Amino acid sequence: MLAPTPASPDSVGMSKAALERIDAHLKHRYIDSGRFPGTQLTIYRRGKVVHTSSLGLADIERKVPVKDDTIYRIYSMTKPITSVAFMMLVEEGKVALDEPVAKYIPEWKNLGVFVAGTAPPFLTRPPARPMLIVDLLRHTSGLTYGFQQRSNVDAAYREAKIGAVEKAGTLQSMIDDLAKIPLEFSPGEAWNYSVSTDVVGYLIGKISGKPFEQFLKERIFEPLGMNDTDFHVPPAKAQRLAACYSVEAGGALNFLATDRKPSLTLQDDPATSSFLAPPDFVSGGGGLCSTTADYLTFCRALINGGELGGVRLIGPKTLKLMTSNHLPGGVDLPAMSRSMFSEVAYHGVGFGLGFSVTLDPAKTLIAGSAGEYAWGGAASTSFFIDPTEELIMIFMTQVMPSSTYPVRRELRTMVYSAITESNL
Repeated sequence: MLAPTPASPDSVGMSKAALERIDAHLKHRYIDSGRFPGTQLTIYRRGKVVHTSSLGLADIERKVPVKDDTIYRIYSMTKPITSVAFMMLVEEGKVALDEPVAKYIPEWKNLGVFVAGTAPPFLTRPPARPMLIVDLLRHTSGLTYGFQQRSNVDAAYREAKIGAVEKAGTLQSMIDDLAKIPLEFSPGEAWNYSVSTDVVGYLIGKISGKPFEQFLKERIFEPLGMNDTDFHVPPAKAQRLAACYSVEAGGALNFLATDRKPSLTLQDDPATSSFLAPPDFVSGGGGLCSTTADYLTFCRALINGGELGGVRLIGPKTLKLMTSNHLPGGVDLPAMSRSMFSEVAYHGVGFGLGFSVTLDPAKTLIAGSAGEYAWGGAASTSFFIDPTEELIMIFMTQVMPSSTYPVRRELRTMVYSAITESNL
């Protein structure tokens, strides 16, 4: 794949001084203070890379600096890739968004909605309507994540280790286990961040007739030259894997904790990481490792209407469908969300098919554009794409959980403030 062309910020309507201010902010507020080990930032506008920075350490214990080819656990930034892969099958007529999920997962045909009780047995009621494929892509399925810690259903997920950061079982065992646990709500009635995208990965394998990881490799990674993106890091690249840290004692991963300790604890040592071997559970919701350069390649294909360098993933109309708000009634997330945690702020933001979508920048209280789409990962990685401003931002670090610091809000504010010539 042709490498992106570098350019000066002023040549694409951005301020060099304002972009350098971001690096100074990251260094002072996050790295020098010990909040982050290191960071990597790339900003791309009007078809050019206008700013890159690699600050601090990828591995504190071994004093390894962040480098251009550092490999990161991108966790939920896997979700947009999985969602695009699924929509490739939709484009081929192999599946439709309004089909019932039970058509492909018959074990779920009689899934009820939680009323009361604990596992087993639960008291349930029938859903108002069947779960549809679109419910999985927009997180209105009634599924959940155990770390939400909001209900007895969440507790059942934790007991079965469904959707945990430390993956267990296989995609098939997840499907089998979920058949025994009721839905949080009737599909379409609410929004809840969940294992839905892991289920999408399972469906990709079932519908395509080949393993999910093979589909991604053959249809996305290899054609685009995303050679450092995979569900594990092979031995030849192991020295490039960053260490991952937690802000909780003992490396714990409580996403809802509010009392954070001021220093970092090693959560996943790159020398012994489970990411060094192919996983049994291939997670379409959070299993990929990647580099900033590889993820930029994926984002460049999206901002270019689904195509890059002669490789087309999806058509521009399909991408437009994916980045439109799919929440029923056109509402934003506060009107529908039951989720106690997600990778995005809620006000003025809707949800598409695999991405959050900005509906009203004024409601977000952050500079931006309607139609901007984005997501992030559990280790504080994030990206956003603004088609109106022809702008991409990718941020990498490895600190869990991502709810610890307001770095995403700060980055959006500072990146948009660097624009001197708006397309609006």
